[in-house]
Amino acid sequence: MDLNKLTIKKAKEGLKRKDFSSVELTKACQKAIKQTDHKLNVFITLTEDEAIKNAEKADKLIASGQDLPLLGIPIALKDMFSTKGIETTAGSNVLKGYIPPYDATVVTKLKNAGAIIIGKTNQDAWAHGSSGENSDFSPTKNPWNPEYVPGGSSSGSAVAVAINMALAATGTDTGGSIRLPASFTNTVGLKPTYGRVSRYGIVAMASSHDSIGHFTKTVEDSAIFLGVTAGKDEKDATASDLEVPDYTKNLQNRIKTLRIGVDPEFHSKHIESESVSLLAKAYNTIKNLLESDIVPDISLPHSKHATACYYIIQPSEVSSNLSRYDGIRYGNGRKNFGQEAKRRIILGTHALSSGYYDQYYNKASQVRTMLINDFKKVFENVDAIIAPVSPTPPWKLGEKVDDPLKMYLSDIFTVTANLTGLPALSIPIGFTKNGLPVGMQIIAPHFSEEILFQIGHAFEQATQNEDWRQKEPNL
Repeated sequence: MDLNKLTIKKAKEGLKRKDFSSVELTKACQKAIKQTDHKLNVFITLTEDEAIKNAEKADKLIASGQDLPLLGIPIALKDMFSTKGIETTAGSNVLKGYIPPYDATVVTKLKNAGAIIIGKTNQDAWAHGSSGENSDFSPTKNPWNPEYVPGGSSSGSAVAVAINMALAATGTDTGGSIRLPASFTNTVGLKPTYGRVSRYGIVAMASSHDSIGHFTKTVEDSAIFLGVTAGKDEKDATASDLEVPDYTKNLQNRIKTLRIGVDPEFHSKHIESESVSLLAKAYNTIKNLLESDIVPDISLPHSKHATACYYIIQPSEVSSNLSRYDGIRYGNGRKNFGQEAKRRIILGTHALSSGYYDQYYNKASQVRTMLINDFKKVFENVDAIIAPVSPTPPWKLGEKVDDPLKMYLSDIFTVTANLTGLPALSIPIGFTKNGLPVGMQIIAPHFSEEILFQIGHAFEQATQNEDWRQKEPNL
């Protein structure tokens, strides 16, 4: 048995039955890293010895009858997450060598739940990017075809799960940085409601957009993981104090009574034809699970302005957040900023400057409010929306790296959930003729992650015997 290929649920069951130990499970993941990381460039930092020591502790707790949500489960962390005593770079040479004196709240929660941290994953520097190519530590490659990008900015985390280097991995989603790489790597990626998961201790990109989520192999695993990371945090004023439900409790509920709308962009002329065919097939699968037809059309009149709105607000917040990295208190000098970081600092500083604030930032904020109201109105009539993740399947490394505008437009279907703070789940729906993964996203009202999991799980069950479900990366 390849232990590293197990889901969280299956691994927990095996550990409880003593079929294998956490040490064996962790070593299986470490073996996968040693076999393939040199080909894909997934990790920036590995914690080999510490991971084994923690796995040994987990085995003792399991033997004593302890039952924690992620006890003995090996996971990876995006390098945006502060980890006490472990280098945290945010994918940038500016922070190369920085060792945080504390853990991010999410890291603390994962440790308390018994998770084994096996390393920190590669990413676009400061989470600026849609492809992973803006990393100062060279890009991560797509395990389905190493000539292609895995999506960004949470590229390393997505690939770690896709290639079974970890059973789950954390990510951040500011404009699609979990959903896009999930779609490109055939994994499940969750962007929770803004404020559902604490941002404390995670390097800020655009503070009013940043959502803290994760990658898993199944929707059920995603529900298990969110049950650990979600919840209030006194260190983060934006973290919601709403009670965290048991996301797995109603997972098996039939979705036949739900009302599911279709994003107008589902039929967008911007989507490549192969993706359109796969989306249509997934649409029909979900439609057949319902008691009544999917609502054929919904109206989101201001969504056409979302990308323009996002690329004013986001660089503005980026320029503010990156101003603290002066190389005086910690980290390295500003000369180490990469080209994309400099571009966003310049754009954001201009948008916030005297004489331009009202023309750009303030106007974009008004459009953002209109978008929020659009979705509120839609959710009066539907329980969830299905939508594309990306207008294209993965593209070749280097194809868009010299064309920032073309790169930014890859987020055209994902930024609305960040601007509005809504939860969104990316699930795999098949492969192109060239063997590249394609995903679809489900969007629900604020704090309605349970609905996302129910629909995603139902789709998984309905397609579990299809040929594309059996595919694995072949390196």
